[in-house]
This record gives sequence, C-alpha cells and structure tokens, in this order.
Amino acid sequence: MSTAAFSWIVTFLKQRSVQVILTLSLYIFVSDFLPLTTHQFFYTLSLLIKDLLIWIMPLTVGLFIAHSVSSFHRKAPLFVAILLLFEGLSNFGSVWYAYGCAHFAADYLPSFGVSTLSSDFTALWRLPLTKPVWWSAEKGALVGLLLGCLTAFGSHPFLSKIVGQGKDIVQWMLTKIFARLIPLFILGFAVQMYQTKLLNHVFTHYALLVVWLVVFLTCYILMLFVLGAGYSLKNIMLNLKNLMPAGGIALTSGCSLSTMPWTIDGTAKNLKNPILAQAIIPATTNIQQIGDCIANTFLCFLIYRHFYGQNPDLLMWAHFSLVFVLARFATAAIMGGAIFVMLPIYENYLNFNPEMIAIILALNVFLDPLITSTNVIANGALCRIFERIWIRIQTLISLLPTLPFKMRV
Repeated sequence: MSTAAFSWIVTFLKQRSVQVILTLSLYIFVSDFLPLTTHQFFYTLSLLIKDLLIWIMPLTVGLFIAHSVSSFHRKAPLFVAILLLFEGLSNFGSVWYAYGCAHFAADYLPSFGVSTLSSDFTALWRLPLTKPVWWSAEKGALVGLLLGCLTAFGSHPFLSKIVGQGKDIVQWMLTKIFARLIPLFILGFAVQMYQTKLLNHVFTHYALLVVWLVVFLTCYILMLFVLGAGYSLKNIMLNLKNLMPAGGIALTSGCSLSTMPWTIDGTAKNLKNPILAQAIIPATTNIQQIGDCIANTFLCFLIYRHFYGQNPDLLMWAHFSLVFVLARFATAAIMGGAIFVMLPIYENYLNFNPEMIAIILALNVFLDPLITSTNVIANGALCRIFERIWIRIQTLISLLPTLPFKMRV
C-alpha cells in the first residue's frame, strides 16, 4: 500500500461520522450475541456523558461567549456590534422559520400518535445529583456577556486571563475528551433504540420528514440569495455559482472549517468589497449555522409532536429559541463537540427524554453532510446581505454630522 493511500485511509477513519457508522455497524453485527447487561451498560455510559454535559453546559456557554466578546478588544465596536446582532437575528429568524415549516409539514404528514416504548429497557444506574434551577444556560450566557464586555471595553487583565484560561480548559475537555466519545455517546442511544424497537419506528415515520426538510432548506437558501442579489435573476445565478464549489466540498468533507478557504473565495466574488469576506467568514463559520438551526429545530418540533401528541406552545418555543441561539455562540470553537452543547438544551427546554435524544442524534448523523453544506452556502449568502446592510449604515452615519442636532457616533 502506498503512503498516499495509507494517509487517505487514516484521514478517512478520523472523520467522526465514519467512526459512528463503523461503531454502529459493529454493534448491529454482534448485538444478538451480547447479554442484556452489556446493552444496558452502553446505554448507561451515554446517559452518564449526557448528565455530565448538562452540569458543565452553563459554564461552557458563559466562558465561550465571554471569550468571543472580549476578543474584539475595542476594535471597530460598531461593526462588531452590528455583526453580532446580525448573526443572532439570522439564527433566531431561521429557528422561527423552522417552527412555521414544521407547523405546515405536520398538517400533511401521517399522524404518529403518542409514541410509546415496546419494552422496559433501562439504564443500570444514573447520577444521583439534581441540577439546581439557577444553574442554567441562559444565566451562563448573561454572565458571559457581562464578563466579555468588561474585558473587551475595560482594563481588567486578571479577568481577561481568567476568561481565556477558563475557555481553554473547557474547550480542551470538549474537544479532547467529549468529542472523542461521540461514537460511544451515540452508540448507547442507538442501543436503546434497537432494544426498544424504536429504530424501525424512526425509519418508518421519519423518512418523509427528511424530504420535507430538504425542500424547506432549499427554499430558505434561495430566499437568502434573492435578498442578497437584490431580486436580480442574473446576480442570483452568479452568486449561487460562485458558492457551489464550497458547498460541494462541505458536502463531501462534512466540515465547515476545512471548507473555509473556498467559502471565502466564493463569497468574495459576490461582494462589492471582497476584503469583507476575510473579516466575516472566519468569525461566523461556526456561529451562523443556518442549516443546523433549521434542521435541528424543525426535527425537534416534530419529534416533540410525535412523543407528546401536541405542538410545543409559543412560550416554550420562545424560551427554547432564545437559549438555542445564544448557545450557537458557545459552539464556535468546538470542533465535533457542538452536539454536546445542544442536546442538554433539548432536554431542559423541550423536555426531551432519552428516546427523543436518540432519534435526534440518529437523524443528525444521517443528515450531517447536508446540514454542513447548507451552513457553508447560507453563510456566504448572508455575508452579501450583511454587506448591503453595512453599506446603508455607513451611508446613514456619514449623514449624521449634517443633521440639526449634530449627532456623533
């Protein structure tokens, strides 16, 4: 075997989705020969990982948001503030777009009924600790925002050091420990699905949801290009053409970060100021994830409906969407570990049980290439929209000195 071929195989096996597929395939092959206790042991490990993540989630969200805000160091505060607001609103809007799409799709999908398990398959044990109400993601986000502002716009070197070191420690835990446990984490829930006959249930009832999801993602992407191109069909087609290479690479590689050079190149061709792509794309690649926001919240809505026999109410969805969007800022530097931040949010704010978590995990593994490609293409399209907004804001600012009240920025 040549060195190049061996290197390709090693790189291929390092991909998290490949590891997950191989792990699940091996389990299916040997599952009939394993005692019930072994199956329960795998499930117990997955629940243990999940419980630990729930405990560190507020700290993770707080430290990452604090570090993201503090990293700007007073540089172009107006540009940064508008960019952060734009990212938050675009993610928030996509979550509510998914809410509307799920409402629409639910009326045309066959009735699932309230899902029940076919056995009493349970974990061997659970952590005996109960998380306090005040230890939550939104409170961690608020503390992180406050710390970030203090370190970015004030002179607090000790606080900056604490935030930086804390972020590095949490990131090391997620990327070096938890991210490497993803195959084992998913295996435990797959075991639970297999033992309770829920796996067949997923393929029977959720296959049609994937078709609807592809349609809604396509519509949203096209809408972004229409807004960015100013409703010009010629510009829409040209902008799409420029970003298709990045989308294709993301589809095959499954990684937004490794696709970044092509994303910057394609986006720059669509902008009046190409340099803007180099400032925006690296900062938003893992924060502004439209495909992820739409796909996961769309599926969460319908999984909730499936298990509880009703739609999530508006108050519940508003609370969930706020925390979900804030948590996107906490996943910016977590390669392969973003799922660890999001799953506890599904449990805490949408009342997801282990069966529901197993389903959303299985669907995420299956849809990961599509979601990654959508993230990359949408990020490029949104960069053009942001440029149009930024140009108008700059124009408005240039007019402020001529106003009667002599306003200054």
